Amino acid sequence: MPATILLGAQWGDEGKGKATDLLSSASDIVVRCQGGNNAGHTILAGDRLLKLRLVPSGILYPHVTPVIGDGVVIDPAVLLEEMDALAAAGLEVGRVLVSGNAHLIMPYHLELDRVTERYLGKASLGTTKRGIGPAYADKAARIGLRVQDLTDPKIFRQKLDVALKEKNLVLSKVYNRLPQDSDEIAADYLAMGERLAPHIADTSARLHAALRAGRRVLLEGAQGTLLDLDHGTYPFVTSSSTVAGGLLAGAGLGPMAVDRVIGVSKAYVTRVGSGPFPTEDDGEAGRHMSETGHEFGTVTGRARRCGWFDAVLLRYAVRLSSITELFLTKLDVLSGLERLRICAAYRHADEVLHEFPAHQSVVHKVAPVYEEHEGWGEDLSAARRFEDLPAAARAYVARIAELSGAPVRWLSVGPDRDQTMEVPGP
Repeated sequence: MPATILLGAQWGDEGKGKATDLLSSASDIVVRCQGGNNAGHTILAGDRLLKLRLVPSGILYPHVTPVIGDGVVIDPAVLLEEMDALAAAGLEVGRVLVSGNAHLIMPYHLELDRVTERYLGKASLGTTKRGIGPAYADKAARIGLRVQDLTDPKIFRQKLDVALKEKNLVLSKVYNRLPQDSDEIAADYLAMGERLAPHIADTSARLHAALRAGRRVLLEGAQGTLLDLDHGTYPFVTSSSTVAGGLLAGAGLGPMAVDRVIGVSKAYVTRVGSGPFPTEDDGEAGRHMSETGHEFGTVTGRARRCGWFDAVLLRYAVRLSSITELFLTKLDVLSGLERLRICAAYRHADEVLHEFPAHQSVVHKVAPVYEEHEGWGEDLSAARRFEDLPAAARAYVARIAELSGAPVRWLSVGPDRDQTMEVPGP
């Protein structure tokens, strides 16, 4: 049975946690494939509000094995803290598996992330300062430490000493910071390694065996398509690959292992941090989206920038990841707006662009070409069938599907599990 990929189709914060929670109930294994604790999912399960940063959303279901894959960068202190909190909430965390190939976020990564952002000043990238970028940089430079190193104190100390020799020079000579102590770091990390040891596994082999046995595997993406390191709005991106190909690499699976790619998109657009945002609205409509949608980051608490739905952006996401269907969230937030806008194309100079621009200078200068659509005043939160929605809302959803090139199969009208409906297909 092929696996399913679920990923963000905008700039992250699309509501992937709710989508993953829904799809996890029909899965046997849920895999977090990339990113670190710079991403988070908020899930409202009955009267429990859970905010997850590293553990996959499938932890809520006793039959699901949550897996943290090879492509994730892990702060072990954050992971253990999260697992302890989940255990205190009555969830069984012994079934969590962690890839031994996943890289570790080290204390010097956190310090370098903080001082680099300060050093950049107005040119800062708006990172979460959780050491993600520096950890991925060391991975690419082949001086990173991995989860499996925690099980071998000798190798851990050797690798740590090599890395610290350079990092302490940078911290002290460039940024005027105190050097970090190798003995202290080793003691802390090896102690955490003892706690994590029962969870460390060859997760790629486990996934292949599960698929051969006909088990249902869900690959859960972090961040969003436009934050992809290669294809996003560089340099205002994350440090991992957030598209379908990146998730496969991060899970240790090949392309033939997947037959469905579900893209999660809000019924409008939000973005956290710096970078271009063609449909951003800083007027009354944007404030309505922000306040009604409670648009604050799960991990950082930062206010999200809000704007109109961007079909150019979504078409780009569909193309990059071969998205087969869409999960549209937060349609209810648009209730009360008399007129709605959908960006169908961009204008740059005298040219109308229907594809997302490849050049960053163009992205920063485009103007949205909007379609005007009728709004609705009704509260959608009680709707449970697509037919229960106002005609204007149904037409809005249909137009999004038409412009994006992928069908909308699920629709969310509130944070609760039961506020999600399937959209009838053709």
